[in-house]
Amino acid sequence: MSTVLTTASVPDRDKVVYWNNAVSRTLVPMTVAPRGDGPFDGRIATNRLGYLQVSTMEADANRVSRTPALIARSPQELVAVGVQVSGTATFIQDGRRAEVGEGDLVVYDTTRPYSFDYPQRFTTHIFQLPRRVLGLTDTDIRQVTGNAIGTGDGFGAMLLPFLATLASSADGYPPAVADRLAGNVVDLFATLIAERAHPGGPDTDTARGHLLTRIREHINRNLGDPDLSPESIARTHRISVRYLHRLFQGEGTTVGRLIQQRRLEECGRELARRGRTTPTVSAVAQRWGFVNPAHFSRAFRAAYGVSPRDWRNQRTTPGDGGRSAAGAPAPGIFPSPRSASTAPAHPAADPVPANG
Repeated sequence: MSTVLTTASVPDRDKVVYWNNAVSRTLVPMTVAPRGDGPFDGRIATNRLGYLQVSTMEADANRVSRTPALIARSPQELVAVGVQVSGTATFIQDGRRAEVGEGDLVVYDTTRPYSFDYPQRFTTHIFQLPRRVLGLTDTDIRQVTGNAIGTGDGFGAMLLPFLATLASSADGYPPAVADRLAGNVVDLFATLIAERAHPGGPDTDTARGHLLTRIREHINRNLGDPDLSPESIARTHRISVRYLHRLFQGEGTTVGRLIQQRRLEECGRELARRGRTTPTVSAVAQRWGFVNPAHFSRAFRAAYGVSPRDWRNQRTTPGDGGRSAAGAPAPGIFPSPRSASTAPAHPAADPVPANG
């Protein structure tokens, strides 16, 4: 549920004091100085997603300052990302001055002084999270603060619609989903800061590698879901399909081929398992997410050179030589499917549906 603070019902003479307290209580302690002479109007709505706080602030022209004295009294170690929805701002931190336009992002650190000057009425989204969860050095964060980050292309173009959607729907997620979203936001903000601090450097690779690991784990956990696809993976991790494909560039495969490869590997293991009851080939295929038996058979033969039935017969017939003494597959019996390991990595070149 959103917490909303507004000057709407506050007497005119008390509006500025009320707004100062509202902003300081909701975000971090700071001073707000209106730029106009008339009654001040402001509204701030806030939600929490785990350790992530999401606020939307709309107010008349004003200047906001976080001073050394306020930091000393309330030294919360937070990193914030602001999204300018409407209006403009002049942002200053760490000796740098940025002119922020609609759609721009700014990153700032609440442990060091900063100011925002809004010359006219404005709306902004503010995302706050503990500095420690980002896993980035103070030096990296300092290189990004005091700059306006455009969202016309690159990583910012993907991040802006995600943050806008998250801010508008932050009050509608159950706790378990909210916690997962907070983790995804951390990954995205860490990637944003690392890319800006070290373009093409190892820190960027580390942030992307962390997200790739989470995606691969998600794929392995959900192989049996026939709806597992690049689209569903992107939705779960709150990223675009385009960015998902970019993450897999250089991985030697596409997302769709990785899903099919992992499904074929699990089918191969299960078909080779000797037991008292033997599931049908169709049942094994369905258990690992293949909904079309004919497609499964074609994909399996293309990957392993034999039909699923022949694969099982060769590995479960007593004395076939392909079994170890304990009845388990001999080492190396399950090579990676040829179609996945040798396929080109461009997503548009992937002709095989991920769900079969």
